[in-house]
Amino acid sequence: MRYPVQVYTGTIKDYPGSRPSAIAKYQREGELLLTPLGLEGDSQAEVGIHGGPDRALCHYPREHYEAWAQSFPEQAGLFAPPALGENLSTTGLTERNVHIGDIFCWGDTLIQVTQPRSPCFKLNFHFGISDFSRQTQETGRCGWLYRVVSPGKVYTDKPLELVSRVSDISVYQAAAIAWHMPFDDEQYHLLLSAAGLSASWTKTLQKRRLTGKIEDFSHRLWGKKS
Repeated sequence: MRYPVQVYTGTIKDYPGSRPSAIAKYQREGELLLTPLGLEGDSQAEVGIHGGPDRALCHYPREHYEAWAQSFPEQAGLFAPPALGENLSTTGLTERNVHIGDIFCWGDTLIQVTQPRSPCFKLNFHFGISDFSRQTQETGRCGWLYRVVSPGKVYTDKPLELVSRVSDISVYQAAAIAWHMPFDDEQYHLLLSAAGLSASWTKTLQKRRLTGKIEDFSHRLWGKKS
């Protein structure tokens, strides 16, 4: 299957009342260079938790925006690509039919799914919804991230094409194991076995197995409490 894609990049901006972010992106057209760290012209703030080789691209399903607009009619006008800061927007690909480790051909490049996107508190500020990050996590409408297996030129008129599936774990299932279930060592082992899983998720899951505890999500979802 081939999936036409809309492409977005952005730079870091300051937001009074919140922290710097590159969530505000604009659509690109034509030929772009895709490097191991992402698209030319794209930036990430706070690179310790955003960006890097395992998080070079963010993909968000376009069809989710209609559901969000129905849930939050007062903010309905905000729910359109690339409001969640995605680089890639498609229809037909969702967390339920995309798997950890899936490899897509795009232009002259290959990209691989590494993890669900972990929503953070900045989404609450940008949408004016106090718990939007939590709802994104709980619904599993979170999108996913890629590493760049083979860098090169990409073209906004070229579709994404799935060329290899190397695990049985969907992005939705990965999110459910990580966020929705009580402690389950067997499920963590299953997710750790998914080829292509990001290093950060591998580290987090292995730490859970060693400590017997699930980490606290509150800092990521709500930010620092005063």
